[in-house]
Amino acid sequence: MPLAVFLSCQACHLLWWAAFYPGLMTVDSVVYTWQVTTGHWRSDHSVLYSSLVWLTLNITGDISALTLLQTIAMSAVLGYTCASLRTLGVRGRWSAPAAVACAAAPPLGSFTVFVWKDVPFTICAVLVFAVSVRLLGRRSHGTWNGRLRGSELLLLCTGFLGVDLFRNNGFPMSVVASLALLLALPGARRLIAGLAAATTALTLLLMLAVYPAAGVEQPSKAFVYNLHYADLAVAYARAPGLFTPDDLRLMASVAPLSTWHGAGTNCYVSDVLYYNRSVNRTAADRLTEPLVRLWWRVLRTSPQQIFGARLCRAHIAWAVFPGPQDKSARTWTYGTSIPAGLWGFRWIQDSPYRPVLKARPLSQALNHAAAFGRSAFRVPQLEWLFWRGATWCYATYVLVALLTRARRCRPLLALAGITLGVQLTVVAANPAPCFRYMAAPLFIGVLCLSLIPALRAGLCHSNEHRLD
Repeated sequence: MPLAVFLSCQACHLLWWAAFYPGLMTVDSVVYTWQVTTGHWRSDHSVLYSSLVWLTLNITGDISALTLLQTIAMSAVLGYTCASLRTLGVRGRWSAPAAVACAAAPPLGSFTVFVWKDVPFTICAVLVFAVSVRLLGRRSHGTWNGRLRGSELLLLCTGFLGVDLFRNNGFPMSVVASLALLLALPGARRLIAGLAAATTALTLLLMLAVYPAAGVEQPSKAFVYNLHYADLAVAYARAPGLFTPDDLRLMASVAPLSTWHGAGTNCYVSDVLYYNRSVNRTAADRLTEPLVRLWWRVLRTSPQQIFGARLCRAHIAWAVFPGPQDKSARTWTYGTSIPAGLWGFRWIQDSPYRPVLKARPLSQALNHAAAFGRSAFRVPQLEWLFWRGATWCYATYVLVALLTRARRCRPLLALAGITLGVQLTVVAANPAPCFRYMAAPLFIGVLCLSLIPALRAGLCHSNEHRLD
């Protein structure tokens, strides 16, 4: 059954790959290529994914091999997830259609062929979910002996490392998922805690020491704290009385107050301020410390302003329905065409790799059909269902809670660990309502639909007396 699921999903993914060969792209894809081919490596993007782009370009001269490998990895993880769901009593006739739907549905199937760090991040998040299902299935059926098998340990480590390294703010997500497993799996708590600590420590070591020593450029302070500046803009637009004349002079040193106020009227997107042409980024970098101190003071005196700004920008993480169109608050998705000007990134124009960065579909008819499919799924009335990760977070929580109640096995609540970790992390810090930030919960939510037929009562077998 897992092999059949893998082959079925891969057949779907190959159609997307052929339709959008060598892969769908965004401006980030162009930046990756420019950075790794000119020596301008930066850690504001995933260095691991940039390394994969560099390796693919140097071995094949193209990026199609990378997107092909992404489809294979996603198909394999979907097949493994179906095999894991067996341990919960989910039959293949229920899980296989859910997995194939993940590969065939335009929002998810086409996402897998993007040249984007969020694709392998999502693959690794689904892998963590799959391993969690297998471990908790053993616990619910009384076959849990307090030990992880070698394959389970390897895959869980791979999943945690991928979540940590493919997204710079990924380690809190793996920490939440590991905490859920810690509570649910007695006998392996030290091992899981050690694994989570080791992968988190390795991630921080790479980011803070190894990357700078290797010549990878660190992002500017203004980039690191741009969400704080966006918070100040929202607070200034909503409650200007919080700011003293000295505060206003400080802010005016970075951008005109009209810019701060205008950006603050749109709490959904931080880029409105950070990428505004009137912002002096050199001054923003130089004045980071006093601006951050101002942010802390506003947080202490009027926390509702800062929390309100964060919740508004994290709309994609918790709101089922999109926000107003005039505030750019609908779910941000990306098109299937690659503009000739490459989104205005002029530094790549003279690169020998410039010809790689264009659409070369293997079949024009397939390309038109795939593009039509994405457009058809983009209708505003169905955005809440096909593009909003929050919808599927709540669906996952409900289905896991129902399964937990039906099986009378509270440890099964840990199945929602990685979904909760993604949702909480995006709620805490998010720049814009991008689909990609919440893609992992969408995949997991669709896979959890296969739990519905398995919602039949059964007791949770307990081995605590032996494990303790």
